[in-house]
Amino acid sequence: MFKTILVALNEPKLASDLMEAINQLRWHPEATLILSHIMLPSEDIPSRDATLPGSAPAEITQQQIEEDLRSHQADLPAVPTRIEVALGDPAEEIVRLANIYEADLIILGNRGLTGLNRILQGSVSSQVLEDAHCSVMVIKSRLQSDEL
Repeated sequence: MFKTILVALNEPKLASDLMEAINQLRWHPEATLILSHIMLPSEDIPSRDATLPGSAPAEITQQQIEEDLRSHQADLPAVPTRIEVALGDPAEEIVRLANIYEADLIILGNRGLTGLNRILQGSVSSQVLEDAHCSVMVIKSRLQSDEL
């Protein structure tokens, strides 16, 4: 069984799918869960045209992210949890946190990008699968990639 599990909750629209998967796992009595979110450096956040509907930039603070992670923490079974917010490349930081905590399992979502979008935006889950020292569980989104 997995004793240390790192959950990457970077995409808010995938969070419910990830939390559902977490709640279905059978927990080791000494398990620890690390809920994480990786913030992009401000220069990596795509600029948006504020004149277009729904395109206002999402200025999310670290405090808001921590509050969101705490709300997910409240929905978990009685398992010791930690919250980690890091800044940087999502795939690199997820693997780095997994190494720091000596995680046995990483759980993350998949946005379902294909074709040019996948090339341009990159696949965090593919990179984590490639670089991680431990098992990785990728939860496919029930949403279409254009809904994310």
